[in-house]
Amino acid sequence: MASYFLRRLLMAIPVMFFVALFVFLLLRLTPGDPAQAIAGDQATAAQLAAIRENLGLDKPLASQFATWLGGMAGGDFGHSLISQRPVLEMIGQRIGPTLALAVMAMIFTVVISLPLGVLAAWRHSGMVDRFVMALSVVGFSVPIFVIGYVLIAVFAVDLKWFPVQGYKPLADGFWPFLHRILLPGLALSSFYIALVSRMTRASMLEVLREDYVRTARAKGLGERIVLFRHALRNAAIPILTVVGTGFAMMVSGVVVTETVFNIPGLGRLVVDGVLSRDYPLIQAIILLTAGTYVLINLLIDLSYALTDPRIRYQ
Repeated sequence: MASYFLRRLLMAIPVMFFVALFVFLLLRLTPGDPAQAIAGDQATAAQLAAIRENLGLDKPLASQFATWLGGMAGGDFGHSLISQRPVLEMIGQRIGPTLALAVMAMIFTVVISLPLGVLAAWRHSGMVDRFVMALSVVGFSVPIFVIGYVLIAVFAVDLKWFPVQGYKPLADGFWPFLHRILLPGLALSSFYIALVSRMTRASMLEVLREDYVRTARAKGLGERIVLFRHALRNAAIPILTVVGTGFAMMVSGVVVTETVFNIPGLGRLVVDGVLSRDYPLIQAIILLTAGTYVLINLLIDLSYALTDPRIRYQ
């Protein structure tokens, strides 16, 4: 198992390198000039040249890329071109709301989608199954910002149960934090509830046809025990894969939700960085997002290694 995990870990190194190279070239080769964004529209050519020289933007691309990689190897992701603050410091101040939103959305996803998927498979072709499939179609089809505005209109404006927008950190108290994170979390989870419930349904349908499930029922075990202890446990690996990658997608895809609910997270920071052409900031956020994907996939691979004896004893 150790050799299997080590191979997976080593495979992540070239992936991260090519992600870094792609992001670096993409930002440098697209139209726009950070020096222009810093100096303003009235800056002279001499002023722009001085800013580019000060920021190192006048150097060859290969030299800029090597300098950036060398800094990252030492834990230095550089300074923002606009605010001149360390990039990691800026990310550290914004990552809390994004992680809180992603965790809340994942809680909604797991709590709602797993029972729905199990019930849909159990009552295959029945009313429950049709309801779950229709609900999943809505979750796939309706954009997150539409769901967010509908939730705001119903629960914040009409019923006045929740605030319209804003965010409170957990340090300000659990209930103020929960009161403001519930609606954004539910909006963000809508797509993933549809995805995980359909995956759970498909995986459970395969498992429920197995002989050991019929044997468990023949022994007189209760239907709840058969479904959740025997069937769901053996159907868990593809579901775990979708849940894991879904969490990574939530962390990286919160731009719309944070904008709708005015949450000061990484999504808003990315938008600000793109508008100002802040290369170091955008590069660092994208690399951290890619690293999150790689880490979660490594954890999923580790779960495979722990559950599959063919891998465990390699």
